[in-house]
Amino acid sequence: MRITQALRRAVQTQAHTRATLCGDREQNWETLEARVARLAAGLRALGVTEGDRVGILALNSDRYLEVIYAVAWAGAVANPVNIRLAPGEIAYTLEDSGARVLFVDATFAPMLPALRAAAPSLAHVVYTDDAGLPESCHAYEALIAEHARIADAEVGGDAIAGLFYTGGTTGKPKGVMLSHDNLMFNTLNGLPALDYDASAVYLHAAPMFHLADMSNTHCVTVVGGTHAIIPRFDVEALLAMIARAGVTHTTLVPTMINLLLQSGGLALHDLSSLRRMLYGASPMPEALLLRAMEALPNTRFTQGYGQTEAAPIISFLPPEWHYAGSPKLTSAGRPAYGVEAVIKDERGAEVARGTVGEICARGNNVMQGYWKRPEQTADTLRDGWLHTGDLGFMDEDGFIFVVDRVKDMIITGGENVFSVEVEGALYQHPAVQEAAVIGVPCAQWGERVHAVVVLKSGAEASAEEIQQHCRGLIAGYKVPHSVAFRAEPLPVSGAGKVLKTELREAHQTA
Repeated sequence: MRITQALRRAVQTQAHTRATLCGDREQNWETLEARVARLAAGLRALGVTEGDRVGILALNSDRYLEVIYAVAWAGAVANPVNIRLAPGEIAYTLEDSGARVLFVDATFAPMLPALRAAAPSLAHVVYTDDAGLPESCHAYEALIAEHARIADAEVGGDAIAGLFYTGGTTGKPKGVMLSHDNLMFNTLNGLPALDYDASAVYLHAAPMFHLADMSNTHCVTVVGGTHAIIPRFDVEALLAMIARAGVTHTTLVPTMINLLLQSGGLALHDLSSLRRMLYGASPMPEALLLRAMEALPNTRFTQGYGQTEAAPIISFLPPEWHYAGSPKLTSAGRPAYGVEAVIKDERGAEVARGTVGEICARGNNVMQGYWKRPEQTADTLRDGWLHTGDLGFMDEDGFIFVVDRVKDMIITGGENVFSVEVEGALYQHPAVQEAAVIGVPCAQWGERVHAVVVLKSGAEASAEEIQQHCRGLIAGYKVPHSVAFRAEPLPVSGAGKVLKTELREAHQTA
């Protein structure tokens, strides 16, 4: 399978229907494909060949969509950059991937001098906005206008389509290699679960770099629906676009849903078109979900559980289980049709129903591995199974319940935060003797990052000083939301490992 076959099918079946709506720009599928083919020609003119990596660092737009398909049309590999990373982390992902070309918009163009210095592999930068062309950048529209369309390279199958960087326990993001088959197989898993057809109008409100949103991108394209796009999540912009475009589907993380409910704007807009809400990427408090269902009674809710390494869907909780008193409401649902999921113990054996173990999955959606990290790949893909690092159990009906994470990963606002990375930043503060980072429940963000710090003898530091120190080293969403100081050493096991379970219990009772 190929990513571009979704685009070509849309043109074949829905050539003259609306493909994108973004600001005051609107185009049909025939026009979109022509622009993609010409942009791919522009990439080839810049020296991009099959397998080369191309980065995109931008807010949501119709041009973001064009870049994703143009990179595939040229036979290259996309690196959709996490816009929430710190500049140093962004530079690392570009250099680690070996990106030759970077598409950037006005929001992130000020980073270019630092990015170019830190990522010498970058040979060209394409500026995606119309005004304020930075020095030594190619103009996006000129790159399309100056080149005739080329034929689809028809690269697909096991060839890598994208590198999607996710957090790493070493403190450095690692690139998840997803093939064309991985992404398109995930698309086929999503179509029946999310009720997509040619009438679908999907709103890109979550960031388009994130697979929670991008998994819907190919679903909408393959059926020839419409991509309605706002630059970033904003309650008023979201509500206005739903009413304007007749949006039928969207994806929001729990944090966004909470902000939407708190806004008071639901009653001010016509939301009658919204028939499906996909949520996931972080824990959804049951009380919040119930409030959302009550506030949007004509919208059918679906939970998607997965991770980047699974492209990303492992299981769905469909609408029929979304009701007050549902015995499955707190579950992650059942495995998607093309995914096999089991719960395993530490020896790799499947456990009995109702027994907690590690959630493992396999299917054609599972990644090829981590870019240039064979040891971590071998540790995650064992015996043909993706080991998710999540603890959970499966009930007698095949529903998966996630209860904890094997690794100390924190999910805050839909983004993954690894405690080791935050601890590495804390330990760089001259006053810090010991530090441990845990996730604690938070009504707004699902979880918040909480740091427990032991200061050096005679040293002084405030929580605000610790937080400001971290902001210079890691992305803002990774900075501890709260800091607790303790006089005694951190509790450790016989092997010398910090007992984070005790810290969590102490926080719960504090």
